[in-house]
Amino acid sequence: MDIALLIVRLIVGLAMAAHGAQKLFGWFGGYGLAGTGGFMETLGWRPGQLFALGAGLGELLGGLLIVLGVGGPVGPALVVMVMIAAILAVHLPKGFWNSNGGYEVNSMYVALALALAFVGFGAYSVDRALGWWVLPDQGQIWIALAIGAALGVINNFIRRPAPTAVKAPTA
Repeated sequence: MDIALLIVRLIVGLAMAAHGAQKLFGWFGGYGLAGTGGFMETLGWRPGQLFALGAGLGELLGGLLIVLGVGGPVGPALVVMVMIAAILAVHLPKGFWNSNGGYEVNSMYVALALALAFVGFGAYSVDRALGWWVLPDQGQIWIALAIGAALGVINNFIRRPAPTAVKAPTA
């Protein structure tokens, strides 16, 4: 079980951290803060670079916490936050299947984050090596995940469409 948890953590955490690095630094074929910020603006998040920074940090930090197995449910909650925001803003209208730009992959990240939050990171983790128990009981885990989910939803409520140009009346 501990080896399986390590493999899941490495795959999920590194993939999530890489998505964050795409947004923040333009690594792995990403667009960096400027390009991602421009995309965020088209989705109604202004200023776009600030929201790109938030999304990138959520993915990078959440992914790294999961890879290292540190912080208990904090890393998974960050992943849930960013994935819910992405699902609601981009993927939900496109349906389930990833081939159509849907929310299939995002929902897999959410499911894996939930599983890791409740099962834990296993023997091969920083938390276990240091004897840390961050938010150890199920109630605390649910609260951390609920905060992440709520922040993902709230992010979508603060989106605003681009201002429309007002034409001067003609005489």
